[in-house]
Amino acid sequence: MSITVLDAREWQTALDLRTGEKAEPARPIVEIVKDVLRRHPYPGDMDPGSNRWVTDTALDLINGYRPRFVFLTYAAQYFSTRYNAMTKIERTEIIADAFLELERFIDATGFTAVVVGTGDMTPLLGLIDATGVDGLAVSTHWSARYAGLYEPSQDDLKLLNKHPHVERIVPRSEILSLFGGTPEQALRVPEYLMIARTGYAFRTISGAMKTPVMIPSSNFTVPVHTPGHIPQALTDIKNILEESLIEHQVALVIMEGVGLEDFLWPHTPCGNGKEWYYYEPNDAQYLTITTGEHRFLDYPTGYKYFDEVDTAKEYPFSGYFTSIPEGTFASRFPGKSIAVGNKSMFMHMVTGADICVECFARNLYNQGTMAVIHRDDKL
Repeated sequence: MSITVLDAREWQTALDLRTGEKAEPARPIVEIVKDVLRRHPYPGDMDPGSNRWVTDTALDLINGYRPRFVFLTYAAQYFSTRYNAMTKIERTEIIADAFLELERFIDATGFTAVVVGTGDMTPLLGLIDATGVDGLAVSTHWSARYAGLYEPSQDDLKLLNKHPHVERIVPRSEILSLFGGTPEQALRVPEYLMIARTGYAFRTISGAMKTPVMIPSSNFTVPVHTPGHIPQALTDIKNILEESLIEHQVALVIMEGVGLEDFLWPHTPCGNGKEWYYYEPNDAQYLTITTGEHRFLDYPTGYKYFDEVDTAKEYPFSGYFTSIPEGTFASRFPGKSIAVGNKSMFMHMVTGADICVECFARNLYNQGTMAVIHRDDKL
């Protein structure tokens, strides 16, 4: 059983991650985690101290658990850039601060860092209004470039195919062919996937997020810092981790909202997708990194996520996730591992680490901190 610890400042509770029911674990590791959460309240997604919280929390958890593999996500610069109007200088400074936090972590621990930037950001030029189609258009989970389309009329397809800001419309069969989908996975894939041109995003009736100022750019390649290795694609990173951990303690670090233009360390341009599809900073990109396989089909962009939300849904604190993804690197790593990041849900669902600490925030609303203990047999 994976144990969840929720911390809302001066109040904590332990729950079963899968069921959400109260748990009373009498395990030393739970007390270690609770103490870490007490010492490090989360300041908020766009607070200047958000990335510092990642470093401080990770260092504290390392002191109590002594892992050999660490997964970190620094995302404050992504949230701030996406929703706050910034000058080029201001954006450069917030990215530089993120790298300073990473350097502070490396200096304090001596870990070897494998660093992945999720891609450059570009100003939002406009929204493609898909709320009036005869069919159903669905945007999911922070996506800007992609939206699903269901049961469109011929007029819908004609209108959208001629829209100057729509790059293309891809049928389900082509998506399944590209990613090798199974019949079971096909059930989640939208009938069509609409793709916006660079700088544009879709407006749909399912979109509940605040309108962004900047969105992911055309990131067919992203920067990867891998000392002694030259990856060609994100799927190569898992093997690099395995090789590096033979001789070193390793930190896999995700720098959200940072692409080739702004990445401050030596890096290799690395493939970030397949053919016409590139990953935005989402679960598919993270899972592709942590499993060494393209994982777009686990929760495909534009799927009807609302059809899977009901009172019987398991993993109530894990957002749209309905199960713990299989095949992640840390879940199979025999040594100790932790994950810490200011990207809610992702740390405990896509990293596979023994202990995961993250912000408990939804749509930028800060509700505290959350930890998940997947393994307690390595202490």
